[in-house]
Amino acid sequence: MADRRRCMVISLAAAALAGPVLGAPAHALPGHDWDSVAQCESGGDWSLDAGNGLYGGLQFTSSTWRANGGNGLPHLASREEQIRVAERVLRAQGPGAWPTCGALL
Repeated sequence: MADRRRCMVISLAAAALAGPVLGAPAHALPGHDWDSVAQCESGGDWSLDAGNGLYGGLQFTSSTWRANGGNGLPHLASREEQIRVAERVLRAQGPGAWPTCGALL
């Protein structure tokens, strides 16, 4: 009986610790797969100027780029800079900022 109770206590403790992590929205978890999003958005071309007002691997508009701390144009920025700005966009707007490819986050 003591073993069963100890197992139950351990299970409850583990659930209490995991709950906040497992219950968090997906966009709040670390380690986003921006390379997969870029592959979906731009074929993985971080320097893409699509000619339609969307730029870079993650296809930012210039206004979204600037509003989230980007300088210049997104397609001229490094992959790392694009990801830094994308993390800000994700915090502000969620994965819906990338209506199709955001599902990969």
